[in-house]
Amino acid sequence: MGTNARPADGAVTLAELREFASFPSATQRYIRRSLDIGLHRRDAMILWSRDMVEEASIRAQARIYGRLDEIKTRVPDDSGLDQMEPFMAPLVTISAFDLGQDRLGSFSAYRFLYERLLGAGARPWLPGAFCAAASLPHLHPEKRRALLQSISEAAATAVGWSNREPTFYPEWVEKVDMSKAN
Repeated sequence: MGTNARPADGAVTLAELREFASFPSATQRYIRRSLDIGLHRRDAMILWSRDMVEEASIRAQARIYGRLDEIKTRVPDDSGLDQMEPFMAPLVTISAFDLGQDRLGSFSAYRFLYERLLGAGARPWLPGAFCAAASLPHLHPEKRRALLQSISEAAATAVGWSNREPTFYPEWVEKVDMSKAN
């Protein structure tokens, strides 16, 4: 929390941190990796790849995420259908990739990641993009069922959305050898 932060910002950050902590460790890892790739924070290949399979996954993700900047510029200002297609079509494609990686097992994990990748303006569109991507045939039927059941009625039918930007962006943390720390 910086010197210009309001007291409520600390509570919001703490709530976001708690939400992130509630995700399984594989989901946390995938979110941090995805933010590194999508926000160009650091070299994801060096930091996150543990084997050749993961290297290939990171390369594919970086290629798919290449459209994020374009998508950010196309977040619709309102619910006008004329603005929807150039935004939703690539968003559903990227979402389908992420859900196919089998690390985002719920709408809350998906929303947490995409609010950070795209900003608060994308919030109203995330339930639709999630449901579209989660119902595509590239996912196993049981996976589709679990993903679609993870979105609450409140999230799917919200009347309005907060325009407050996320405050907590999880990052890589180096392990500390506590035996050498003392």
